[in-house]
Amino acid sequence: MNVKETAAYLGVSVSWLYKNAARSGLVMYRFGVGMNSKIRFNVSEVESWVKQQRVMGG
Repeated sequence: MNVKETAAYLGVSVSWLYKNAARSGLVMYRFGVGMNSKIRFNVSEVESWVKQQRVMGG
């Protein structure tokens, strides 16, 4: 998924994703170099990350 698709899937802003993805353990893949590089996220890794973020309790 690209950055916009991933942000929409997670319900966060694109800027939050850029700032916090690596810090929160969400792996980004960069293709290319410099300003023309593309950032992508693996769908199954994003889904696994979401499952790990669940807060248990009642």
